[in-house]
Amino acid sequence: MSEGTGGTPGPGGTPPRTLAEALRTRGDDALAALLRARPDLLNPVPGDLTQLATRAGTRASVVRALERLDRFTLQTAEALAVAPEPAPYDTLRALLTGDEGDERIEAALPAAVAALRDQALLWGGDDRLRLVRTARELLAPSATHPSPTGLGPTVTEATAGMSPGRLQEILTATGLPSTHDPVSAVAALTALFTDRTRMAALLDTAPMDALSVLDRLVWGPPYGEVTSSPTPPVRWLRDRGLLLPATTRTVVLPREAALHLRAGRAHRRPEPVAPAVAPRAEGAGAGSAARVQAVRPESGRPEDGRPQAAARPQVVDSTAAGQAYTALATVEELAKDWNEGGPNVLRAGGLSVRDLKRTAGALDTTEPVAAFWVELAYAAGLLAADGETDERYAPTPGYDDWQELPAPERWARLATAWLTATRTAGLVGSQDSKGRTLAALGPDLDRGPAPEVRRRVLELLATLPEGTAPDPESLLTRLRWERPLRGTSATGRPDDLRGRLAAWTLNEAELLGITGRGALSSHARALLTPDGTSGTSGTSERAGATGTTGTGGLPTSGTGGLSPAGLRAAHALAPLLPEPLDHVLLQADLTAVAPGPLLRHLAELLSVAADVESKGGATVYRFTPGSVRRALDAGQSASDLHEFLKNHSRTPVPQPLAYLIDDVARKHGHLRVGVASAYVRCDDEAVLDEILADKRSQSLRLRRLAPTVLAAHADAATLLEGLRAMGFAPAAESPDGDVMITRAHAHRTPPRAAPAPVPDGPPTPDGTLLSAAVRAIRAGDMAATVVRRPVPEPMASGSATLSAAAAMSGGTSVPPSSNGSLPRTTSAETLATVQAAAMTGSAVWIGYVNADGAASQRVIAPVRVEGGFVTAYDHTADEVRTYPLHRITGVAELADDPA
Repeated sequence: MSEGTGGTPGPGGTPPRTLAEALRTRGDDALAALLRARPDLLNPVPGDLTQLATRAGTRASVVRALERLDRFTLQTAEALAVAPEPAPYDTLRALLTGDEGDERIEAALPAAVAALRDQALLWGGDDRLRLVRTARELLAPSATHPSPTGLGPTVTEATAGMSPGRLQEILTATGLPSTHDPVSAVAALTALFTDRTRMAALLDTAPMDALSVLDRLVWGPPYGEVTSSPTPPVRWLRDRGLLLPATTRTVVLPREAALHLRAGRAHRRPEPVAPAVAPRAEGAGAGSAARVQAVRPESGRPEDGRPQAAARPQVVDSTAAGQAYTALATVEELAKDWNEGGPNVLRAGGLSVRDLKRTAGALDTTEPVAAFWVELAYAAGLLAADGETDERYAPTPGYDDWQELPAPERWARLATAWLTATRTAGLVGSQDSKGRTLAALGPDLDRGPAPEVRRRVLELLATLPEGTAPDPESLLTRLRWERPLRGTSATGRPDDLRGRLAAWTLNEAELLGITGRGALSSHARALLTPDGTSGTSGTSERAGATGTTGTGGLPTSGTGGLSPAGLRAAHALAPLLPEPLDHVLLQADLTAVAPGPLLRHLAELLSVAADVESKGGATVYRFTPGSVRRALDAGQSASDLHEFLKNHSRTPVPQPLAYLIDDVARKHGHLRVGVASAYVRCDDEAVLDEILADKRSQSLRLRRLAPTVLAAHADAATLLEGLRAMGFAPAAESPDGDVMITRAHAHRTPPRAAPAPVPDGPPTPDGTLLSAAVRAIRAGDMAATVVRRPVPEPMASGSATLSAAAAMSGGTSVPPSSNGSLPRTTSAETLATVQAAAMTGSAVWIGYVNADGAASQRVIAPVRVEGGFVTAYDHTADEVRTYPLHRITGVAELADDPA
């Protein structure tokens, strides 16, 4: 067996007796692999290998490690939990393959055993395999915690507490000779149930109804209820020990009998091979991608729910690129809607249901999809709360920086933020454990597994041929195989969070333009692949099962805030995005058609002067008196609008549109509104007479102050809206009498960073930390296990110089205790020992108390002793340090020099 497997014999050729001894046989690379796979063991760094083994056996750490096992590795551990301890490799193989054998299981079993060893869940050689005690307790069957194997307790466990007379009755009924004690009786019954020939002969005599009872219990659960007067078949089985009492009203099928009936198999359906992700059948209507197509009809994809199973890669890329551009436009539209200050922040945090519904209406989409866009912009650091007294959501200064980036890089920023975010928009609208509704942008939407599931789903999509969409059910089946325990809650009840995350990932990837028609796009493959090559992400079939895929293409600090993978994705997307246009097509029905994306300044001015009527491949704008007045309020003049339309239209400006602009401009500013509370002034007295005569002005409570001035009780904003509703075109007036230009006021939050993801457990350590941790653990273990020379008893006066010095100082030297702990030495003994070690270049073992009073044991090689200090190379810390001699509590020489 190679080094690092945990089965290498210990010192002297003896097999390891504990997990700590097994860890000592591992090489540094194997220890680093263990700490990488189980990063919780590093917090804090263990002092030595004994501490590491103890921490690896704690319940919380073992549960976390078991949750990251694939189904077959977990089945291997479950088989070991029902096997005798220690179990030879052949016994384990028999439990998984059964009497008939299975070549696939035999081929996969060595890798599963190695995975358990690598994660310190299993130790010992192939002849003595042992599960960590905590893992065995978690996986072994019990009445309160059934095993996935469906097996019950052993004969020994089930007969504990049974009277000796009853045991003898069972032996007699099975035809076995009587014994003199219960122990030998249980052993004889166990031998019978594990002997295939004798067991088959016993079952041949069983009534058919009794065999039917066994058939119902054989694959679990092994417990059944009985009455005070059981039926003859049950009585026959109970008399022969094939059913043993668990409680007064419950019987159980012993494990040995169940294994015989199962032909030796611990599991009904072992799954040694990961299920493949199948392509979606052509014309299939089910699946997440099909549902996405019905969500956003403007993206140009079919709405009949029947996408093709495979498409040309070019079609997939163009479809994904179109949706990527739609994603950018949607985020910009969201920020524009919240530009002057968005909705208020709820007292408990988040967005109210009413505000989410209004936002969905502004984006022309459904509330769940609106929640996704809001959460995406928040995760990318583009939206945040402003932190003011009346707290509202608004774009951040980072949004303005994001807008200045090229479109491909803007998309890459959104995609990388989505890929690594733990916030889960799919939870919006559901309820938490306390029955409270989860709000968008609320505090309870973080789910630690989300980034891992998103990345793994995309990696599985990358294993399919280009242009091929997956069958959603086969994808979920694969994910359940890779993390079977993640499908259950802490109480053992089914929990489909991982499956829901996968379904949401398929939907969101389509919305974001990562997939097109359900298949992974080329720019998404570049985002996933660390080396920049297309195709699969380089993750092996079992990498997702062990949870050690690493960060891959996760965003790190790079050029423009993008990782190299993000930059590659932006480069791959760039040729697929349409070039912005500098023109529109004006039509006689007061509409303008933008046949594609517009330049930013053109789109901004057009959105002020006209209302968006429809979106899609082409955007239709409609000019109305209100929209033209909005442009005039923003500082544009009639001549400016005419010039703008003339320069940016490929068609002549229609006469109705020119008349509309001139008519609204002629009336604009004819009335002036100021603050009285508010007033209206106009040089034309007839216009004021018309206003006063209109019944709709009664709510404004107007009165005439002068022939050309009206005063109102309403404020200026209300007066403006009221007059406009009556068909007039008033303009706001400043205190100096000038027309006020009402440009939109862009409200921005203070600088805000994107929300930090909430990790699912400790982060994976990098190579530098792993190397330092392994060195520290090795050094601490050497200090704890090094062989030390015994300190001699103090001798009478006239003996050796060291003892005389000790006597003169008034101290005594205590011999080492029986448990090998460090003896306390006097100051003179300490000084003499370290001086001798400095002269000879040898290492010593010391006890040391630092300034905080913390005691530790260290192995040092003294270099210089002077001025009450010893300068030495500290093997434990792997560096040169200086120690005050008065803080050294004891010193002992080493039997073997570790240096």
